Amino acid sequence: MLFALVAHQLSETNVELVSRGWPGAHAVLLDPQSALRRLERGDVALNRLDVLPTLDGVEDGLWIVGQLEARGTRLLNTASALLSAHDKLLTARLLRSAGLPHPRTIRLTRARDASQLRYPVVAKPRFGSWGREVELCVDEGALGRYLAASLKKPWGRPGAVVQELVEPAGRDLRVIVAGGRVVGCAERRARIGEWRTNVALGAHIGPGVADQAASDLAVEATSIVGLDLAGVDLIATAGGYVVIEVNAAVEFRPLYSQGDVFAAAMAALAERQLLVTP
Repeated sequence: MLFALVAHQLSETNVELVSRGWPGAHAVLLDPQSALRRLERGDVALNRLDVLPTLDGVEDGLWIVGQLEARGTRLLNTASALLSAHDKLLTARLLRSAGLPHPRTIRLTRARDASQLRYPVVAKPRFGSWGREVELCVDEGALGRYLAASLKKPWGRPGAVVQELVEPAGRDLRVIVAGGRVVGCAERRARIGEWRTNVALGAHIGPGVADQAASDLAVEATSIVGLDLAGVDLIATAGGYVVIEVNAAVEFRPLYSQGDVFAAAMAALAERQLLVTP
């Protein structure tokens, strides 16, 4: 049997996950085309395709992942689930339909689309990551300028979304969920003068603790989107935790757990796969 982590990137997370192995299988990291050539019925694949650096969609190979599943490869993070997480509009619709706390999200086609939200609002690419091109717009004029500028960028075609602002606390939790259980957590603190908590924008990251409420919400959000391995970003508010993002190709580090977070993630995935495999 073969286990393949399907990705284009030799990131630390991808390499570490593969190095922990899969029970009874040879574990490798493959790009989508190589996965299509090598994987057969009964093999296992973990789909970790990411958002494009240009923020206008998902990396090449999503249709290949669908082919793998159709021909009998046991797939973790299915193509539809991964797309639902990378597309922020789909994520919002799934989470809010299920009654989970998540910012109201509207597709941005005109500045007045946000008229039902209270300013300031958050504008971001529909397919976004790393905190890039995310802006706080204080009024309709600022939102209109953001929209006009977006139309000149690669991600302007799939478009942007506008969300209600969850009052920035300067910190959030990133909870790692694998196989239906929490295996790691980190706390991110925004750098001085910055409201976003993305590490790519200079935020500090350190070990975190997910209490029962945070753990339950992260697991439920991951399940609703349909992912097997995800990172869920939560902000604590006076009314409880709010889901900000569900990350389908989440990057994480050893500091997320006092133990081996990569081994814990792989073990949880293998246990879940064993339970669902006839």
